[in-house]
Amino acid sequence: MTDHLTPGAWVRHPDRPDWGPGQIQSVVGERITVNFEHAGKLLINASVVRLASADPPPGRN
Repeated sequence: MTDHLTPGAWVRHPDRPDWGPGQIQSVVGERITVNFEHAGKLLINASVVRLASADPPPGRN
């Protein structure tokens, strides 16, 4: 897990660009809950998926 995976940070799923940017809601071990703009709230396993840093969508910080 990397330092950028903290609650409030914006990320993208590398294999699902259609989900849009997502904001991390919580991090518990390797489990990361992300609220994606076009896919809603999803639980991501950080040992399987390496989330990439992203800019927030316009109008959101």
